[in-house]
Amino acid sequence: MKLQKILSRFLKLHPKEIDLSLDRIKLLCKKLGNPQDKIKAISIVGTNGKQSTINAIFSILKEANIKCNVYTSPHIQRINERFIFNNQELEDEKLARLFEEVEKINDNQKITFFEILTACYFYKAAQYPENINLIEAGLFHRFDATNILKKNLATVVTSISKDHLDWLPKNEQTIEKIVFEKTSSLLNSNIIVSKQNSIETTRLIEKTINKNLSKKLYFNEDFSYSNGENGFFYYEDKFGGLKLPIPNILGQFQLENISTAIATLRLLDFNIKDDDIKKGLTKIKSLGRLQEIKSGKLKTLVKNNQLIIDGSHNEDGARVLNEYLQTLDCNKHFIIGMMSNKDHEKYISCFKDISSLTTVDVPNQPNAISGKKLKEKFGNVSNVKYEENIEKAIKSLTLKENDMLIITGSLYLAGEILNLN
Repeated sequence: MKLQKILSRFLKLHPKEIDLSLDRIKLLCKKLGNPQDKIKAISIVGTNGKQSTINAIFSILKEANIKCNVYTSPHIQRINERFIFNNQELEDEKLARLFEEVEKINDNQKITFFEILTACYFYKAAQYPENINLIEAGLFHRFDATNILKKNLATVVTSISKDHLDWLPKNEQTIEKIVFEKTSSLLNSNIIVSKQNSIETTRLIEKTINKNLSKKLYFNEDFSYSNGENGFFYYEDKFGGLKLPIPNILGQFQLENISTAIATLRLLDFNIKDDDIKKGLTKIKSLGRLQEIKSGKLKTLVKNNQLIIDGSHNEDGARVLNEYLQTLDCNKHFIIGMMSNKDHEKYISCFKDISSLTTVDVPNQPNAISGKKLKEKFGNVSNVKYEENIEKAIKSLTLKENDMLIITGSLYLAGEILNLN
């Protein structure tokens, strides 16, 4: 309750959810003693795959007994997920104290919610100067609050695609502009570029960072992976090859993100042993991203049928999810809720073989599109209907043996489902 009250106050510090500028975060961090200058950071920028890449890096570093701090957004279930220090989420009481301390120093100055959270993270992270910080960029990057570091160990560029277009002028809603916003201000250190969805995007990244003096690694040029058999895959880079266990998480895209994570850690030479990588991969956790729900209230409703939740919310995320689903021979029933600023028609067009589609309202999210309006936007899909909440949606389905239920469209919806379950 105390945390919620503080977060409510944070939300009132600026009339806009997002106001693209670095001035406010720089001013607050100056009052805090510029803590961002005192940390060792790996920055992660991109559209899709950031969290999965962070999860892989984090898991391997933990296995190697290297202490980490991690800053991500948005959270899935609770705000504490965004604040990991010494490999542990910060407890409610300690997080509240951190927020109150920074709030007092900010002295009611205008600052966005994300900016003050980022300042809180930097302030706490500076207390652990030897830890490795994994920092996920928020919107775009060029004017993102995380982009006030003067130096870092590396920047990982995950898959870049069109998303958050409503924050760009109509004539700038292009992949060229998004690549520029995400990569034009990267620091001179090391840049690791993950697999992109097209050669065009890779070439745009190459062009944008051409004058950057960093050492650069590109997927398929400097590191790669190939599928193996019997639960293994093969990773390859200039340091040699590795035969690695496929982690217990769903989706081929995970191997792309894991390969990027391994390339980053091997380049930075943290003295990580091959066994640390192998064991670390078996312990990766993925919350709200192609996550199978195996127990709980909602699982009881679907009985023996497989229940998957996935926070994909843009065209490329949907395409990746569909690629995984196409490997499965079963009927696929979808429950979808989305935010209002997404391209709903393009999102749903990526899915093939939809057995049934139910739209729902995303609870506790004023910026979500109503399930009824979403149903109208999905009018080209047969068997589409609306139910006001997840439980009613599940109960309305007639699932046969081996049918699968996929709940997707929003990370916020994924979080609500996990809380409900």
